[in-house]
Amino acid sequence: MNHDFIIMLKAAKFAAEKHRKQLRKGAESTPYINHPLEVARMLAEDGKVEDASIIAAALLHDTIEDTETTEEELLHHFGQEITSMVLEVTDDKSLEKNERKRLQIEHASHKSPGAALIKLADKISNVRDVGGSPPSHWDIQRRVDYLDWASAVVGALPLKDHILLTMFNEAVTQSRNQIEQAK
Repeated sequence: MNHDFIIMLKAAKFAAEKHRKQLRKGAESTPYINHPLEVARMLAEDGKVEDASIIAAALLHDTIEDTETTEEELLHHFGQEITSMVLEVTDDKSLEKNERKRLQIEHASHKSPGAALIKLADKISNVRDVGGSPPSHWDIQRRVDYLDWASAVVGALPLKDHILLTMFNEAVTQSRNQIEQAK
């Protein structure tokens, strides 16, 4: 069997196991694994990404940040390249939220090509959720602030003229329209 398929399937299984008890924060409370699956699908289908390491890292992108997964575990199971991309898109949860958000903007321009694509697809997914299925405790202003912040992160990424940038801008516009309708 093709090594690329195996590594992507291993990553999907690993992420599903790590996120198995988690739900998304949105009003619909969907299984958390749907988010990394959507990020990976978006990269492969919409973004035309054919690098299995990027797709595997997309599937794993929230494991260190949102589960008990360690860097050593990822290194053992997936190697340095995939682990490095995951680490590039992982927030340091020991920092306060505002500092993490500031650092995402500051560090965005230094992302590797693979990590930049994962960050972009992640933001598209999150922006869509903020418009269509936001956490119930998020008021209108928090949703608008999120869109502004996500736009700053994406604007700093070292990506130019990628189809996913157009998708991000469309997602922001659609979410802003949904927020306006919710007022």
